[in-house]
Amino acid sequence: MTVRIYVGNLPKKPMEREELQTYFADAGESVTTKLIKDRKTGECRGFAFITVENDEIAQAFIDKFNGQDFMGLPLKLEKAQPRAKAKGKDEAPAKPEANSDTPPPTPSRKSKAAKSSSRRQNSGSSSNSEDIQPDPRWADKLSQLKEMLAAQTTNS
Repeated sequence: MTVRIYVGNLPKKPMEREELQTYFADAGESVTTKLIKDRKTGECRGFAFITVENDEIAQAFIDKFNGQDFMGLPLKLEKAQPRAKAKGKDEAPAKPEANSDTPPPTPSRKSKAAKSSSRRQNSGSSSNSEDIQPDPRWADKLSQLKEMLAAQTTNS
């Protein structure tokens, strides 16, 4: 299983991945590097990731290169943490597991009126359903529907 290593404290200037790859060349051919650059300027954002084959190689790599000088700055190496999920509009929906029997949740889309009505109902301190009053604009229709439903259940 491959292991990713975070490489921090890189100089924030234009540089290429090959420069970093050359610096770590004596660690072996199984090392791959990914230099993180600013999309607009093309300059290094100050960190990169290195992928190695296993934990033993990763630990040896960290022991060897952590604190070493690279372009005038001491490198900071550590095992990379999993990326935290962002809460944004660009986030892709999570894919369900292959063995999962439950379908993925569907997003609810409430209208502005339903949201404000829900806020009004939830703003009270009591959670008893009898205390919640229907929207006065729909109270008459709601009572008619309740009567129709009651009539259907008594006829069955």
